[in-house]
Amino acid sequence: MLIAHVLRDKGAQVHTARADISLEEAARELDLKRVGALVVMSESGAIIGVVSERDIVREVSRRGSDCLCEAVKTVMSKDVVTALLNETIDEGLARMTEGRIRHLPVIEDGKLVGIVSIGDLVKHRIAAVEAEAA
Repeated sequence: MLIAHVLRDKGAQVHTARADISLEEAARELDLKRVGALVVMSESGAIIGVVSERDIVREVSRRGSDCLCEAVKTVMSKDVVTALLNETIDEGLARMTEGRIRHLPVIEDGKLVGIVSIGDLVKHRIAAVEAEAA
């Protein structure tokens, strides 16, 4: 099964943020959208980072709540690991495990077309195993 199949089933909506919004704004957006990560985009539409709930919690733990006024760009993951539509779920899971990450922005022709979480991939992997067993 391919990453493209996961996006087809779950939808391709991606929640994004600018690098200059505050961590508090990002936390509010994560809660409002009920997602675990936001893809941080440049003004030109390029992926420049990912900020997750974990990033924010880790920073609050280290520095206290005063850090919530800091910009997302100060804590976002800048070395963004991505996936392609034609990659398999197993390839995505391996990359996530290796990088200890939970979200993979999906790109096609250099453009952001979706995002998958480790939960999305595990859910589809389990469904495929169950279908094979049946």
